[in-house]
Amino acid sequence: MQENTSSSGLTFHHVSKVYGTNQVVRDLDFSIQPGERLILLGPSGCGKTTTLRMIAGLESITSGDLYMGGTRVNDLAPGERNIAMVFQSYALYPHMTVWDNITFGLQIQKLDPKEIAQRTNQAVEILQLDGLTQRYPKELSGGQKQRVALARAIVKKAPYFLLDEPLSNLDAKLRQQARTQLVKIHQLYNPTMIYVTHDQVEAMTVATRIAIISQGTLQQIGTPEEVYHRPANTFVAQFIGTPAMNLLPAQVHTDILQWGDHRLPVPSFVEEKIRLQDRVILGIRPEKCRFSDQPMIPAKKIYTEDLGSHWITYLELPTGEKLQVSSPAPMPEDAQGIAFNWQDACFFDGTKEELL
Repeated sequence: MQENTSSSGLTFHHVSKVYGTNQVVRDLDFSIQPGERLILLGPSGCGKTTTLRMIAGLESITSGDLYMGGTRVNDLAPGERNIAMVFQSYALYPHMTVWDNITFGLQIQKLDPKEIAQRTNQAVEILQLDGLTQRYPKELSGGQKQRVALARAIVKKAPYFLLDEPLSNLDAKLRQQARTQLVKIHQLYNPTMIYVTHDQVEAMTVATRIAIISQGTLQQIGTPEEVYHRPANTFVAQFIGTPAMNLLPAQVHTDILQWGDHRLPVPSFVEEKIRLQDRVILGIRPEKCRFSDQPMIPAKKIYTEDLGSHWITYLELPTGEKLQVSSPAPMPEDAQGIAFNWQDACFFDGTKEELL
């Protein structure tokens, strides 16, 4: 792989991290484009925060190379990497006012006082911190502390903006507001933004691309639309989407999918994908399923959840597989199962669980 030589691009070249016998990050090999909003997404303990900390220089790299702006930075100190970072804990100085917390890094750099004031006032306005600049962290709410931490990062105007689950301590409404502010900040300053979260809603709404990690291994990298509609494997299919994608293992007989005694003919373009398989996993999003009195897949209702804006219906096939349907109305009494459009279906290898 060629190094990304752009001014604020970033490239992982077979990067791994090992603690003793525990391999936390395995052979990361991908590039982040300048000005991109890349989300590192995955369950707790998958290695995403370790990856972010290797970019920041807070963790050493066991093997492989990391390039920032075309320069190999494996041995470069954090202070020499020209990054701004927002920690999950916010890490504000308790003895300093909001203003002093925001300006502290700029004062250490000995920037001109007028430049410091201009940058800080702009950040204060963007993040709606007017009237709070002379308060101390103990006098702030969680949402206000989070905005101060963001302000402190953006005034640096660094080409790299790293965020480690910065919204996890906020309630749902504040999180929604903060996501909007983050995108607005990015559009104003256009840094290369790398953002760690386990929240797929944050990932889908903030990212230009998402890198999904499981057990230290990159599973897929792509736009929100790509990872949602064409997941690379069953892990991604289940991790992205609420409810998760339905996954139904089926036997293959040339142009037939079979569940127990039920046989479902497939169109020719599907046959092309599955004909070399003995067994596949059919993937179909709950919102792409519809109830039918002449179903493609027979299933009986187990129970239903009314979420106000829509219904989630849980069903079971005669063979015991479970599936969910997301619909604007409850399941009709005469429905015997589900139907769907073949264009909306994904097919995964029955053994490797990778997209065919």
